[in-house]
Amino acid sequence: MIPAERAHLFVAAQSHKGMKKGKNNEDRYAISSYLLGEDDSTPTLFAIVADGIGGHLAGEIAAEMVVDYVSQAIAEGDTEDPLKSIKEAVEGANQAVANLSEKDEKKQGMGATCVCAWIVGNRLYAGSVGDSRLYLMRGAVIQQLTTDHTWIQEALDKGVLTPEQARDHPNAHVIRQYVGGQNPPEVDFRLRLHADSDDEEGKAERKNQGLRLKAGDSLLLCSDGLTDLVWNDEILEIVRSSKNLEAAAQKLVDTANQRGGHDNITVVLLSVPKKGKGLINKSKPPLALIVGGVIAFLFALSVVIGFAWYMLQPPTTPTPTATLISTPMPLSTTAISNTPTLSPPSTSTPRPTLGATYTPWPTNTPDITSTPTSD
Repeated sequence: MIPAERAHLFVAAQSHKGMKKGKNNEDRYAISSYLLGEDDSTPTLFAIVADGIGGHLAGEIAAEMVVDYVSQAIAEGDTEDPLKSIKEAVEGANQAVANLSEKDEKKQGMGATCVCAWIVGNRLYAGSVGDSRLYLMRGAVIQQLTTDHTWIQEALDKGVLTPEQARDHPNAHVIRQYVGGQNPPEVDFRLRLHADSDDEEGKAERKNQGLRLKAGDSLLLCSDGLTDLVWNDEILEIVRSSKNLEAAAQKLVDTANQRGGHDNITVVLLSVPKKGKGLINKSKPPLALIVGGVIAFLFALSVVIGFAWYMLQPPTTPTPTATLISTPMPLSTTAISNTPTLSPPSTSTPRPTLGATYTPWPTNTPDITSTPTSD
């Protein structure tokens, strides 16, 4: 893939360490934009959020390794099989984190949750490990696409707890899977489009991969520091009522902090342009069409040049009838100086491209240091 100067989706991101004193920000995220290749200008965007676990400093190191490793693996891969590429990238990151954890006693037990979204043209491919989440907001509906790998989620699935009981349960942060363990995690590729799905094995939900995004759709990738304190309907209301994605991202972080901000908070928002212009596959036209267009242009140009040359010629004087007694008129010595010249083509200022300007990066140092503002 080739790095792109502009993302084909609107993008905004915010990360904050939260309000707990002495706590480091162990969240990391990255957003990267590409074109598929020199012969295929289909736009793609890859976003990932990782939430570190494992104690002082070690968690943020693990999260940073996961974000960097996975982002680089995707950049060097291709889109022939997006799910396979994501799976191999996460497994590679898991091995890298586990190896470092074994070598350094201070880093033993470190790891990270992660959620990633890969949009190829207008198709969504996503995977997750742990309890970082991906949401789809379409119209007046918000849907959590990913499934948490937690003790609480298992209790909910089995009917042991209700959603109300789960919110303040002491086991709320007991996770079942993370990146960095001795055993490679199983990347969850289920995309839940319906909250009441009863497919226990998730076969139908895996078929939702490649979901076609629509104009106006918004995606949210976030760490549990947001979803522990801001409920789904509130997330939807904040995103839909904000003047732009940047304001929405800031409002989400502020709301979580106003309610205690006991954990790191990271949000990445992606939105499809409402007219859908950013999702057009810009593949190159057929060669025959290009050649035909060039020939037509050159023919039209030659006609214009010929007409201009004809119009700039001086008027001709009729030749007088010759007689036996005639004196030839002397030839004019004045040279014709009005030889036609072609003026350079005019240039016009290019129209601005609709969509957010986004330079690919892994952003590993959150730039939010100010305390949240109150409404």
